[in-house]
Order: sequence, then C-alpha cells, then structure tokens
Amino acid sequence: MKRLLPLAVSAVALAAAPALAQDVTITNARLVIGDGSEPIAGGTVVVKGGTVVYAGPAAGAPTAGSAVDARGAWVTPGLFATVTALGLSDVSAVDETNDITADEAPFSAALDASTAVNPTSQHILVHKAAGITRAATTMLPAGSIFAGQGAIIDLDGDPRPIVQARAFQMISLGETGSDRAGGSRAAAHTLLRAALREAQALVGKTAIPETSEIARGDKVLLGRFDAEALVPVVTGKQKLYVDVERMADIRAVLALKQAFPKLDLVLVGATEGWLVAADIAAAGVPVIANGLLDLPETFEQLGATQSNAGRLARAGVKVAVNAATMQNPRRLQQVAGNLVALTKMPGASGLDWNRAFAAISSVPAEISGLGGKAGVLKPGAFGDVVIWDGDPLELGTVPTRVWIGGVQQDLTNHQTRLRDRYIDLDESDRPKAYDW
Repeated sequence: MKRLLPLAVSAVALAAAPALAQDVTITNARLVIGDGSEPIAGGTVVVKGGTVVYAGPAAGAPTAGSAVDARGAWVTPGLFATVTALGLSDVSAVDETNDITADEAPFSAALDASTAVNPTSQHILVHKAAGITRAATTMLPAGSIFAGQGAIIDLDGDPRPIVQARAFQMISLGETGSDRAGGSRAAAHTLLRAALREAQALVGKTAIPETSEIARGDKVLLGRFDAEALVPVVTGKQKLYVDVERMADIRAVLALKQAFPKLDLVLVGATEGWLVAADIAAAGVPVIANGLLDLPETFEQLGATQSNAGRLARAGVKVAVNAATMQNPRRLQQVAGNLVALTKMPGASGLDWNRAFAAISSVPAEISGLGGKAGVLKPGAFGDVVIWDGDPLELGTVPTRVWIGGVQQDLTNHQTRLRDRYIDLDESDRPKAYDW
C-alpha cells in the first residue's frame, strides 16, 4: 500500500519527486543506433523501466507499454554535449547567477561543479528541447590552470541532475594556462607537473600534509585540498581533460604519460591536433575536437582547419565534437552536419553521416566513461530517445518528442513561450505590464 503523505508536505514532495519512467515501444522508425552503424529502416525501439531493452529491426522485436508510431521519422539516441557549462549559470553577466568561475576562491582543483548545478536552469531546458539529453559540464579556470572537477548531468529537469559527480578534472594549458600560471607556457607545464607530483606523494595517505602547497608570492596556486583532489587523477581513477591547442603543447601533454603512466588523458580543443594526429593515435588519447574552426582566433591556433576532426579520425583517433567552442551547445547538430558536408569538398576531410552523428552521441559518452550507457540505443543503455521532424544533422531539424531515462519530456521553455506569445501581432498576448 502506498504511504500517504501529510497534507502539509504532500504538494512540495510531489513537486520535487521525479517523474516515473514509462514503458514505450516506438515503431516504424528510421532508426539510428548511434554507434556509427547505418540507420535501420522500419526499426523499433523498446524502453522498459527507463532502460532500452531492444533497438533494431521490427522483426522479432518485443513490445512494452504504450505504442508510438514514428511514421518513418528519424529516431535516435539523445545527444551528448561535451564540454559545456550547462546548469552553472542563468545569466552569465549577472554574478549572482554565474557559478562558472571562482575568481576569488582559495581552491582550484578541489572545486566540484556538481555542487552548483541548477537542474531548472533555462539553459538546460532549452538544450533539452534541442535533443541533448546528457552533458559533461565544468567550471572554467580562474586563479590557476585547474578549473576543478566536472560532472556528467542529465537534462530532464528533475531535482537530481547528477549522473556522475567528479567525473573528470579540467585544466587549461596554452595561452590561457600560461596567463594563469605566471605568464609563460613553461610556468604552466611546471605547475602541472609539480601538482601531479604533489598528488602522487599523497597516494595511500589518510592525512593531508600541512606543507602540501605550491605558491607564487602571496598567492597559493595549489593548496593541500587541491593536491588531494588530484590523487584520483594520478592513479587513473579520474579522467584528466586538458584544454590545449598548439601542436607543441599537445606533444608536451602526451609526454606526461612517461612520468605519470596511469593518467587517463583527454585532449580538448586540439586545433592543431591534425599536425600530430599520428602521435595522438599512438598514445591512445581521445580528442574532444573543435569542429569547424578554420581561422585562427589566437596565435596558438595558426594551424586551424575545418578538416581537423576528419584528419584526426582518419589517423585512428577517437574524436568527439567540442561543444565549448559554440555559443550554444545546441549547435552540435549543425557542426556535425557540416563535417558531413566536408566529405564532398575536394581536398577537405570530414566525417561520414554515421560517424558524424556518433561524434555528438556515443563517442563523447564513451570518452566521458558512459560507453554503452549514453548516446546509443542498445540493450542496457539509458532510455534517452529523440524523434525528429527530419534528418537530425540538417539545419532547421528539431525534435518532436524526447524521452530521458524513459520519461517523456515537456519541451517548453522560456524561448518557446516567448515564441508562442509573439508569433502574431495580436496585442492581447502582451503581458499585463503593457496595459495602461
């Protein structure tokens, strides 16, 4: 028997409670598994208890729950956006709503982005309506090269958005890192190696040594708690995301594996990665690559080319599209679609449709540690399913229905409400504040 809540708290409790997963069978779909394989015509997806139990041809497919006829529409796994700041700000220009940076904090590597995520942020709701169901979110570095520990979140808007807290440590090298470390790349790389050595010295210890800190003048760049936060990095239990652009800096990062062999490295950005693609592939390091950067925005991006992702993939590097280079991560589809278009341009390197879609779904999920769970429609994966009104990599295509963890989502948000209010010139739709 269901226990009845006291009347005084029932409304609050129900408002805070997440919706229950729905069993659903989606048929007659142009089904995209998300792993780089070809779409399946007339496919079927079955989600039960919030998890995919079947995705494939209609023949032999089980059924469960409510039936949805996709009528030939594209049906895909939810998109996985990485790297983002989703949930960490509402209005970036208003400090009180912006938790992306911590300029005055005494901590850096110890910062934990999961403690600041707002699941009802309009940014989360808007991006959910664009088909993004999971994301890697992180703070930006302020007083050091270390931005802190990023989190994997879902975008369903319920009170528990954290899929995995402290999933990775985020750092910046190159021009940004050199500025944070004292004005030179040499200082940034020295700080990183010194910090990793500090963390290595703490492995297996239960108490934090009082002397564990790295300082510059009156400013501590790595405190004791920061050093302890890096212990999972040097032991390979936490991924190290390194934002780096220049070829020389990429090589310096790859060389870290010689001194710290357990590092689980991920390169972020890597504008000049195509120049050292063979080295990256040989090291087995994945890249969350800038998708379409073709003109240098900084001196460390002089080798920028739209063929970066394609050339990296051709060399055997695992490549995802970097959402951090976009004004809005919801442009992931557009970038992936343009990578497909590059395959038709003489002399350019892009990705075929299947690999381009995987670069914004299964590949970033796999890099984030959720391989087989997110960004794919396979048995055991999260029940994140999107039905589109056209080819999901074509500009202008939008989702018509979205499920996250088997729960169908309300796709309304501040932007859709504004659109609906002002879609015509009927003055009766204007807010009461305009009445005289």
